[in-house]
Amino acid sequence: MEKSAFQKARDSYKPVLPKGLRTAVGLKEDETTACIANQDEIKAMFPNTYGMPVVEFVEGEEACYEQMNTGVILSGGQAPGGHNVITGLFDTLKKLNPENRLFGFLLGPGGLVKHKYIEITETFINDFRNTGGFDMVGSGRTKLETVEQFEKGYEILKYLNIRSLVIIGGDDSNTNACVLAEYYKAKNYGIQVIGCPKTIDGDLKCEEIETSFGFDTATKVYSELIGNIERDCNSARKYWHFIKLMGRSASHIALECALQCHPNVCLISEEVKEKDMSLNDIVDYLCKVISYRADRGMNYGVILIPEGLIEFIPAIGRLIDELNDLLAFHGDDYRFMSHGEQREYILNHLSEANKRTFETLPSEVARQLSLDRDPHGNVQVSLIETEKLISKMCAAKLKKWKESGKFKGKFASQHHFFGYEGRCAAPSNYDTNYCYALGASAAHLIANGKTGYMATVRNTTAPKDEWKAGGIPITSLLNMERRNGEMKPVICKALVDLKGRPFKELMMHRDEWSKETAFVYPGPVQYWGPSEVCDRTTITLALERQK
Repeated sequence: MEKSAFQKARDSYKPVLPKGLRTAVGLKEDETTACIANQDEIKAMFPNTYGMPVVEFVEGEEACYEQMNTGVILSGGQAPGGHNVITGLFDTLKKLNPENRLFGFLLGPGGLVKHKYIEITETFINDFRNTGGFDMVGSGRTKLETVEQFEKGYEILKYLNIRSLVIIGGDDSNTNACVLAEYYKAKNYGIQVIGCPKTIDGDLKCEEIETSFGFDTATKVYSELIGNIERDCNSARKYWHFIKLMGRSASHIALECALQCHPNVCLISEEVKEKDMSLNDIVDYLCKVISYRADRGMNYGVILIPEGLIEFIPAIGRLIDELNDLLAFHGDDYRFMSHGEQREYILNHLSEANKRTFETLPSEVARQLSLDRDPHGNVQVSLIETEKLISKMCAAKLKKWKESGKFKGKFASQHHFFGYEGRCAAPSNYDTNYCYALGASAAHLIANGKTGYMATVRNTTAPKDEWKAGGIPITSLLNMERRNGEMKPVICKALVDLKGRPFKELMMHRDEWSKETAFVYPGPVQYWGPSEVCDRTTITLALERQK
């Protein structure tokens, strides 16, 4: 692998472990846990991994650990820092016992089922330290949910004498890890399963999980791009830029980027749902902002739109719920029909209220809402060009306002979608250290005989040696949700808290930013230089952990 000058210099960066993971490691257990909802159902489904305690690693006494082999899987979409989770896992396993071996399953959970793997060695792994991407072993979105898959996985784990498996992924992937841990525990197969919290969307978090890895880097990458566009916008002064940002089920990315860049408008999906806003309500609000600025000679601005906005508009959300069931139970009846026949079939099978909503949507959006779901049963909202839909509706409304004399300015738009640009960036110093510590935590959870846990690192707004590593039972994060027409246990997504400090900070400045041009240009991620620039956390995390 040929390395750039940047990567050669980055190779020398040495992640710092929390004090509790540096030398001899002890284990402190807290009280037992319960899941956040549907407790009786979850407890019955996970009798072997429910009610376990939260654990924290502290300085302890030297111990000897027998040799063991471990497998690792990168699951779901890429996020900066995944390679450092694996390097932290590898280095710690070797430190616990030099005879330990690590195997990487290729292209996600499918590699476990199809028996595709490589052994990760010192020579091999050194090419991937402090790098972005998941190309060390690749990733995939195969959902582990059937007994046949579990047994096929066990075949290769037994063959390679692997006694522990680390699954690095988001909420759905860690739900899979939880189900797999329960199955292997019930079967007494002697296989431990540990998860690691990954998703740039930032929606896998709780008190013990301060943030999911990759969120820090991705939001800094997107904020640089938004800042560049803001500067161009403020230079040309002739376009309204509609920018869609990743975040399928939560608006954390949009909120963080807004706090960093001060756009004129940042829509928050959770607020749209809370206020029961319609698509027309959103467009009306945006047009008022555009008109206000136009009256003052400012025919330009920047609007941030969360990727999952369309699902949070209550009327459309209810429509999607019914479409999900229709697709699950009758999808084979209409999936291969022509567009017109498909639309007619759907309309004939919807309730009256949802039928009216479906009929009001532009045909391309209605069709996109009717498409197949991803492997976890989610609408593929990244395929819906929400930024263009809203821009188009704004243009139509402003045209009517102009004809009536209500709008006297000009309106021209540009469209952007930032997603892949941030998923494989070189991890920030924060994510580099955070991910390495997550990998080390996973290794120590394994060494201490834990299964069904997710590795955690918290207190990360403090100096790095004061960070606290440990683990949380995955069952404590579960609730029951409807997926593909059935109620299933899944990790509850952490949405933007409308009473939380980050959203309140946006609210405090929202009116000012919409009227004035208060753009901030954050610049690129910094890897060398003053700590206050290079090691800063996200504004979201700083506000959430503010004492």
